[in-house]
Amino acid sequence: MEFTVSQESIVRPLQLVCSIVERRATLPILSMILLRAHGNQLTMTSTDMELEMIATLPVSVEQEGKTTVSARKFLDICRALPSNATISFNAKDNKAIVRAGKSRFSLSTLPSDDFPDSEGANYIDEISLPQSALKSLLDETSFAMASQDVRYYLNGLLLEREDNLLRAVATDGHRLALGSITTSTSVAEKNSIIVPRKAILELGRLLNDIEQNVTIAFSSQQIKVELPDLHFTSKLIDGQFPNYQRVLPLGGDKEVIAERDLLKQALSRAAILSSDKQRSVRINLETGLFKATVINQEQESAEEEINVDYQGAPLEIAFNNAYLLDLLNAIPDSKVKMVFSDDNSSVLITPADEKLDRQYVVMPMRL
Repeated sequence: MEFTVSQESIVRPLQLVCSIVERRATLPILSMILLRAHGNQLTMTSTDMELEMIATLPVSVEQEGKTTVSARKFLDICRALPSNATISFNAKDNKAIVRAGKSRFSLSTLPSDDFPDSEGANYIDEISLPQSALKSLLDETSFAMASQDVRYYLNGLLLEREDNLLRAVATDGHRLALGSITTSTSVAEKNSIIVPRKAILELGRLLNDIEQNVTIAFSSQQIKVELPDLHFTSKLIDGQFPNYQRVLPLGGDKEVIAERDLLKQALSRAAILSSDKQRSVRINLETGLFKATVINQEQESAEEEINVDYQGAPLEIAFNNAYLLDLLNAIPDSKVKMVFSDDNSSVLITPADEKLDRQYVVMPMRL
């Protein structure tokens, strides 16, 4: 096979494709990317057996064919070349020659037939929506996913389809984040999948804050995401996600309306003196006042007070400060509503505009 391409046009898609390649792959072929030149296009494919990414870009094809090269080495070579360079790629007899100007690199290849072939899937649901909407949904919920939890079904994000809604739910057992967006299509039956943590983090990097559409399709075993010139698939987590509706606290009678930025800044300053292990912050509510107190193991303390809209009875309760800051960083709204029941119950935090498209729950800590 033989093709030529400009350095500027290949580096970005090559970086995306290489992002899922494991540095210490269990099989030599998994450290490679599959290159296929056909027509006037180059297709680059990578996989770690769980995720697969395929990028397509226009090139000048002198001879069609396919081969595999080391993902890291090929990326490093292309990145190191001048931005105005024209790259010539030629592969035959188990070798690939990369030329640009007076630079020449010879790379080993492995048989392209050994590269894992993605299995076809029977997709049961397909949604098209703006990239910005999907990116916001993931950004505002994925922070609550568990990481390496023995309850493997928590190490991912629940995506649920009901009527014309796409809902995302994440929890690590101590906090929960729920978000939903309206889609242009409806489903007759409610269905859900659990997308692994690595796939969600990768999607967060792939998606841009633009109105250009992205297409998502589900099957019982994998999810497919189609972006312009990029095709991403991931296997799913086979497990039963907890009934998150039971976690949402109901009947709280103590409502606080606060400026998000003021609250975030106060908790951030108080966190300076948090001990690394506890990260706890004690919250005292009084009429019109929110007080946050941190005392560390050296008996140092920090106190922050902000004015809030609160008319209920006094309340003292403690939370993991990092959990509160995570969700305040995820909420883009200017005001938040916090609903408390008592000092032993979870707090429900939502944007203050009464829309329930985002809900956050944080469990209390013992005082």
